[in-house]
Amino acid sequence: MSVAPSHPVPAKAPVRAHVALGANLGDPVAALETAFAALGTLPDTRLVARSSVYRTAPVGVAGQPDYFNAVAAIDTALPASVLLDALLELERRQGRTREYHLAPRTLDLDLLLYGDECIDEPDLVVPHPRMHLRAFTLVPLAEIAPDLVIPGRGPIADLLPAVADQAIERLAPAA
Repeated sequence: MSVAPSHPVPAKAPVRAHVALGANLGDPVAALETAFAALGTLPDTRLVARSSVYRTAPVGVAGQPDYFNAVAAIDTALPASVLLDALLELERRQGRTREYHLAPRTLDLDLLLYGDECIDEPDLVVPHPRMHLRAFTLVPLAEIAPDLVIPGRGPIADLLPAVADQAIERLAPAA
């Protein structure tokens, strides 16, 4: 027989997480707007900041349309693995398929950071293992969190010069 605690068990304190958003099929800007709105509706989660939208060339592939990218900051009480599952579900709802590695996509959501935690599990690695190599993640992330320190990599400001040669165009200020 279980006994209810005499006082409520406090909920997990929210963690500041950062999510990269990207799309290059359909109406990518509309897809990002829908995804920003959806992030704020996840259980125990609040959208606290969003970057401008940026246009970038695809990385690692040729013959694809340009990408539109952004970064969101959320405060969430969801465990990292549950948050990842929720992000994958948001992708599926917007028509994301995974036909092959680096295929064009209607929506791509990557969990970049989960507080200052370092997670290395088969389906989840945080900080995102390639985020420090990509202007399309670092530039919008620096826009909303210029003083951020990426665990194991250092201050974001110190990482930006390494991606300065990657073409990235800011389309519009954050809403």
